[in-house]
Amino acid sequence: MQKQIDTDTAGGAIAVPEHWSSNRRDFLRILGSGALAASLGSLAGCSSGNASSRADELRNQLLADERFWATVNAMFPLNPAKRFMNVGTAGSMPIVSLDLFDTENRAKAAECLSGYTNLLTERTQVAPGFGVDPDELAFSANTSSGMCHAILGLQWAPGDVVVTTNHEHPGGDVPLAIAVARYGIEVSRVALPVGNNQTAQTYVDLFDNHIRSLRTQGKRVRAMMWSSPTYKTGTMLPIAELMEVAKRHELISIVDGAHLPGMMAYNYADLGMDFMSGAGHKWQCGPGSTGILVVRNKIRASNPLPLPNWFPIHTSSWTPRPRTTNGTATYDIGSVITSCGSLHTPMFRALVSACGIWDQIGRKKIETYDLTLSAYLKERIAEIWGVGSLYSPMDDPKLVSALTSFNPFRNPADVFNSTKSGQFVTRMLSDYNPGFVIRNVNVPVVGAPSDHYVIRISTHLWTSVADVDKLVAAMADLTTKMG
Repeated sequence: MQKQIDTDTAGGAIAVPEHWSSNRRDFLRILGSGALAASLGSLAGCSSGNASSRADELRNQLLADERFWATVNAMFPLNPAKRFMNVGTAGSMPIVSLDLFDTENRAKAAECLSGYTNLLTERTQVAPGFGVDPDELAFSANTSSGMCHAILGLQWAPGDVVVTTNHEHPGGDVPLAIAVARYGIEVSRVALPVGNNQTAQTYVDLFDNHIRSLRTQGKRVRAMMWSSPTYKTGTMLPIAELMEVAKRHELISIVDGAHLPGMMAYNYADLGMDFMSGAGHKWQCGPGSTGILVVRNKIRASNPLPLPNWFPIHTSSWTPRPRTTNGTATYDIGSVITSCGSLHTPMFRALVSACGIWDQIGRKKIETYDLTLSAYLKERIAEIWGVGSLYSPMDDPKLVSALTSFNPFRNPADVFNSTKSGQFVTRMLSDYNPGFVIRNVNVPVVGAPSDHYVIRISTHLWTSVADVDKLVAAMADLTTKMG
């Protein structure tokens, strides 16, 4: 039996199974109220000797409603000859969103429709799914575009210091470099750990100590910028905890959240960061050249600091106005950022459609499924290659994401071999049926003579337990073949 879920933004309805298995109650222990911590907390306390039991429990919980997620998988036009596990680079649009994109494009061409809009209607539909008001949500071209809006729109002075990390993406690093050259700011980096031997408190201490050290040297620290999760290891730098550091030191907070929309069910008003720039085309599965930029635009209890002075860098709609000093916005900052000449409205309406599907399925349900798949993958990797092969944490629920990075090679020297790492990725697609779409990434490691080259895997709502099992078997086989 199926029920039809209405989604106006999708231009139609999507079918989601009404049935739940007899093990629904057990499954809801993972999928239900929220955090993966609730379901994995007891597992995280197990000794390494219980690794297989941890994997078995996760697998059984995931299998409990396999039919539900198989139906979700059918919502996407994915090539059945491949298993797509690089959503961290690019996702797939749901069929109903793709159809809407086509319909809107044809209507725009047939009627020469205008694109001069601030997309307020669309932003109003999407904003509740991210816990913010429409004036606090802008549509951008992608994460990098949003990071440029955030960093280059701020009012900097020579000598201002931004504290960031050594695991940042060029989407954040490049606008920082522009601000260094243009405004004379300074960038100071926290060196991040890798692997499982870390906790959320590790990051609180690293940032807090780094900021205190800089201020002891007389430096004027103005902002913190970090990625949650990092694109290199998938470590979810703990936003709530780092926001406490930012507020303690009265700093502007900028989060590169490229992987957050569509993966995590965060309430950004409650988190209180000044800026969060995320991708629309990755885990949120919208069209390319779409992004979601959340900008703090009023004072809330979650962040009582004054709003930073900010000016648009890319707009065709702006009137100089002071930013608010209370809980009522003085203007729609999302409109200012979104409005820039004639927009390609079909693209953003398809993104809204995808967001509507996520809201209907349940963002928390998707988040927990993604994270549980990732936890299962990490357990399987630990069984075969050892916990030490992981560059992603697995035991602290505050640090986990649906990205998993690890070293598949037995020879320790091979982790420095970018060519071999690239060959592993290529052969995982070419040598196996189905082929697996994954990627590799370079990781700076404290104390290492050069970057490590590791494999990165994304587990998303169209991935099944069987897919993970086949992936692990193929990777183990390829590890043996490549030596």
